Amino acid sequence: MNSVFVYCELEGAQVAPVSQELLTKGRSLANQLGVQLEAIAAGSNLKGIENQILQYGVDVLHVFDDKCLAPYTTAPHSAILVKLFQEEQPQIALMGATVIGRDLGPRVSSALGSGLTADCTNLEIGEYEDKKTGKVYENLLYQIRPAFGGNIIATIVNPDHRPQMATVRQGVMKNEPAGKGKGEIKNHKVSDYVSAADIAVSVIDRHMQKPSHHLDNASIVVAGGYGMGSREGFEMLYKLADALHAEVGASRAAVDAGFVDHDRQIGQTGITVRPKLYIACGISGQIQHIAGMRESSLIMSINQDPDAPINAIADYVITGRVEDVIPKLIRHYKEISK
Repeated sequence: MNSVFVYCELEGAQVAPVSQELLTKGRSLANQLGVQLEAIAAGSNLKGIENQILQYGVDVLHVFDDKCLAPYTTAPHSAILVKLFQEEQPQIALMGATVIGRDLGPRVSSALGSGLTADCTNLEIGEYEDKKTGKVYENLLYQIRPAFGGNIIATIVNPDHRPQMATVRQGVMKNEPAGKGKGEIKNHKVSDYVSAADIAVSVIDRHMQKPSHHLDNASIVVAGGYGMGSREGFEMLYKLADALHAEVGASRAAVDAGFVDHDRQIGQTGITVRPKLYIACGISGQIQHIAGMRESSLIMSINQDPDAPINAIADYVITGRVEDVIPKLIRHYKEISK
């Protein structure tokens, strides 16, 4: 009752990185509220899955292990969550803003009449005063996300309906195991939650396309902005990234200009990254972009404008034209790497 619940998305026998981040955040929220952190693992052949989940300080792990639950299909997983939430009455329920989370979350929230905030970039606990009635609500979940194309940050609350549900983007939370919690494991009988109608659809075969990049977990990111000038200008960044064994990202301005594909966009309306080194090339540093990379361990800015906003958060600044600086960086790095 009143716990914080996290739905753990499974990739084969592995808990997805976004779910690990949510377990970290869930533990923090549960501590603030003085309640338990509970997790849900639903899939097939889940023996030992607790070893990946309990290390995040999870108090109760609900396990649903049946061959009908993998690979993921909508009906059985949503049936499990709806009934489990009706039984346990959580106050907060979190899942990743992934293909699965964006499919599962709305179905569950609709069935429960709870509402859902999608694509959150931050979660906090606070109070809310209804200006019309003067009523003050304590310990609400602040569901924070970009709105209007990333031009503002909206804080959304759900005062009257439970659970407060949110999906959260990968990379915006830290992944920090907190040590074992109480570690109670509840193995549920799947047939008590899933009907025959829920498993009428089965997956015969799947074809998985490999991602074109690994920006979300790259240790070095080379990112370009509108200052790169063209798609051809980005070729320099790919050469630098190749030399550094890095991934290439971009600002929204560069994506909108057609210099690079949208899946490489970093910022509030794109990917959030936390590399050890972030090299910003020709990026002015609008707040929407900075929100997606400010947690980088070391930031280097290459910009001909010494007053570019990104320079204010950069650890190192090289003032100059990118077309002059980047070839020198590539040449110098290759020389010292011989």
